[in-house]
Amino acid sequence: MNSSSCKKFNGIPLSVLDLAPITEGSTASESFKNSVELAQHVEKWGFNRYWLAEHHNMPGIASSATSVIIGHIAGATKNIRVGAGGIMLPNHATLVIAEQFGTLESLYPGRIDLGLGRAPGSDQATAFALRRSLNRGAEEFPQQLEELQNYFSENPVGHVRAYPGKGLDIPIWLLGSSDFSASLAANKGLPFSFASHFAPQYTIPALRLYRDNFVPSDTLEKPYAMVGVNVIAADSEERAQWLATSQQQQFLSLIRNMPSQLKPPIDDIHKVWSSFEKSSVEQTLDSGSTIVGTADTVKQKLQEFINKTKADEVIINSQIFFQEDRLRSYEILADMME
Repeated sequence: MNSSSCKKFNGIPLSVLDLAPITEGSTASESFKNSVELAQHVEKWGFNRYWLAEHHNMPGIASSATSVIIGHIAGATKNIRVGAGGIMLPNHATLVIAEQFGTLESLYPGRIDLGLGRAPGSDQATAFALRRSLNRGAEEFPQQLEELQNYFSENPVGHVRAYPGKGLDIPIWLLGSSDFSASLAANKGLPFSFASHFAPQYTIPALRLYRDNFVPSDTLEKPYAMVGVNVIAADSEERAQWLATSQQQQFLSLIRNMPSQLKPPIDDIHKVWSSFEKSSVEQTLDSGSTIVGTADTVKQKLQEFINKTKADEVIINSQIFFQEDRLRSYEILADMME
């Protein structure tokens, strides 16, 4: 499942999850420039893949038109795999996704990944605006997955074809933050990516369910699990902890149902949250799946995370306000890879 040219952290490929953050006072245009710069750097440093996530009605995330930005990143890089982490399939007509990713694969052959989720990637009002009906929801996700696989097949069933798309080998991943997609990925013999970076308490049960119930397929002979983790690495513990307050504020705004642009770091996070809010944020940004510190701290905790999850690959999210610090964080990780 990984590129032969990528470097590895103790035998494990590392990849990048980019939420295309729009920092406070900035714009989507600036976010996209930063994403291109980051993608070009992590490709040079030996990371395996670069994924972007579908979110809507989120002022701090610019990757709502996920297929478009994937094409932009793929066009600005040479070898790194680029994909969706993920496309929220119930938001879309399955044929449209088949055509979009068929187009991407035709433009950038052998480099495109299609990760699929079943959540709306938004609130219910936004989901309605996307779908015009909430009748098609998560319960139809397995059917949509079947339709998508059929469109990509060499001999699709039915009158409708995806052009481009038909006969293309586009890796499909299932993404999850609970047991539903873990079970479906196991039954379908597909690779699975778990969102430990925001659902740490469900990580081990979901991975166990996936591995214990895996059915070999034409795609995979054995389970392959990529697990998400937040990493904020810096040259001092103090700066890393300071930079981490941007991500803490981001989750605090979600708890308050007031999503915002990514805020700059602050000196004292305890001045802005209540004890209940602090507990909620810390539960989401669990210390096992959110790693903050210098290279030595990150190296130790990342190895502990891999030992605990038995991840085949790790995908890293770094919500950092300053672009130079975000680049530095991934550079520190790259220095740990062989």
